[in-house]
Amino acid sequence: MSVALLAVDGGATKTDLALVDANGSLLALERGPLSSPDYLGLDGSLNVLADLLERAATDAGLSTDDGPVTDLGQILIAGVDLPSEVEAFYAAVGRRGWSTRTIVDNDTFAILRAGTAQGWGVAVVCGTGINCVGIAPDGRHARFPALGTITGDWGGGYDVGAAAVSAAARSEDGRGQKTTLEQAVPAYFGLTTPMELAEAIHHDRIAHRRIGELPRVVFAEAAHDEVAADIVQHLADEVVALARVALQRLDLTHEPVEVLLGGGLIRGNGTLEAAIESGLREVGDGITVRNTESPPIVGAALLGLDELGAGADAQERIRRELGDAVTALEPGGRDG
Repeated sequence: MSVALLAVDGGATKTDLALVDANGSLLALERGPLSSPDYLGLDGSLNVLADLLERAATDAGLSTDDGPVTDLGQILIAGVDLPSEVEAFYAAVGRRGWSTRTIVDNDTFAILRAGTAQGWGVAVVCGTGINCVGIAPDGRHARFPALGTITGDWGGGYDVGAAAVSAAARSEDGRGQKTTLEQAVPAYFGLTTPMELAEAIHHDRIAHRRIGELPRVVFAEAAHDEVAADIVQHLADEVVALARVALQRLDLTHEPVEVLLGGGLIRGNGTLEAAIESGLREVGDGITVRNTESPPIVGAALLGLDELGAGADAQERIRRELGDAVTALEPGGRDG
């Protein structure tokens, strides 16, 4: 026995996997750790998904031992950016035999579909990293390699944190402008000075990856510190640049179009959102900027239902049921 859809939103911090019936009813939702192949490799990423699928199938009363579990797998994963990466992931998923048919792509497409009823527009995600995709009404795509500094990217959590560490050090030794980050950045790690922090990172007493935790410090200090505010503005400018280029490539700068914002660095940050909106207002008068209200896994499920030809009732049902189920998993949700 198989069901209609396996939907996956796999990120660099967590993964959501859902099983969905053809009428848009949610059969199971499982949340697990990060699944980006950038961090785990291809096999490691698939092993995370396999574990979540086993749990979801059990919840839905299905077996993973009797052939494909679903008719379609809509698998959207962070770190699958280049065509070669999409092809490699697609081939590896196919060997697992989870679905009769599989679609693989980058997780930014989930944010775009989650935030729109029409299925087109531009989405920028800013979390661990930064990425952007756009879809025109006629189906044309605009996307970026999103490989970090080697493809010109700036704006993930680590980039913002590294800018704060650098500004704090330069404030301390006089090479840069005085900033409250000089005190706030080391204090976040229980230290007193930027030099103490530099030594702790250099000698691996504090892991380099923890620099990615510092955006929260930057955003707090930006309310009263010029240097921190400049870092936030730099982030806003990068988001605007990505969206602007996507809109230009798709000939949408003079059309009424939505730019959807997603990811932990943007969500709930009113100052950053306002700066992005101000920047995009100069790109086109018809651009509407907003956060996605539905979580990305909803976008993955909707894309799968689109592919299966499901109607509006099914789409409304999964948006409601899956949205409620994700809310229950969040801190402060019904289960939290």
